[in-house]
Amino acid sequence: MTQVNRRILEQVIAATTEPLVVVHIDQPDWPVVLANPAFENIGGEDVLKQPFADVVEKLAGRDIAMEVSESLRSQEETSFPVEFNSREYLLVLKPLLLPKEDSARFYSAHWRSGAGAGTPESAEMHHALLKAKRRIRDLSRDDPVTGLLNSRAFQEVFEHDWAVAGREKSQLSLVVFTLDEFDAYVEVFGRHAADSCLRRAGQAIRRCLRRASDVVARPGGARFVVLSHASDEQGVREFASRISAAVRELGLHHPRSGVSKFVTVSFDVTVADAANEQRDANDFLNHLIGGISE
Repeated sequence: MTQVNRRILEQVIAATTEPLVVVHIDQPDWPVVLANPAFENIGGEDVLKQPFADVVEKLAGRDIAMEVSESLRSQEETSFPVEFNSREYLLVLKPLLLPKEDSARFYSAHWRSGAGAGTPESAEMHHALLKAKRRIRDLSRDDPVTGLLNSRAFQEVFEHDWAVAGREKSQLSLVVFTLDEFDAYVEVFGRHAADSCLRRAGQAIRRCLRRASDVVARPGGARFVVLSHASDEQGVREFASRISAAVRELGLHHPRSGVSKFVTVSFDVTVADAANEQRDANDFLNHLIGGISE
């Protein structure tokens, strides 16, 4: 097949009536590198170079943005029903593979209008199927107690982001949170209350994440780990302190804590320079948190 001139492709994309952007996922924060006029009509004219997760969050909300981030990291082709300005769209994500590439460096994302998605019945069935597929994926990736990423899923995310950071010579920040004197909490209140405590603390941490591309997981026990592309260590420490305050403000009574009368967390901050690190992603992560386990 004869290759099509790039300028011709750009004209075809520009003429496409469906809102469309192209995202460079081989760079930190996945910047938008192309947006057609149809997208500019719904997303504004200043999306180029903006982090894609931030663009989606602005249009479709934080929950969808976080799901989109998961899909991009796992190189999935998928779609999400979204609503914007009282209109229904199907946000379709597709990895763009070049010849001889094993993994995509670019993604296309276009917003299909609900009017062009077939009959209402077929659209409803399609949305239900997508929801079921994501639920199956979530069952294998979610920690059953907190609903956050489990250790295996987090390791996959970390390895992906580590590889990108190494190529781009950028940094990653990791914050490990540990619930203080949690064994004593379990002894007083029992396992069911302990699971509720873990769940509430995990969701408090998740609500504090600054960007949709930030990730929080429960690697096991009474620990949580947050991954961010931030590189300013002082800023990350302030971010971790705000999360610590949010957990304390849950007001979960802890009668045997020597720290506070409420449940609290301690944290450790690490800013990793993946390009100059001698260890690989797996060894680095295992050294940092002593090996992750379910």
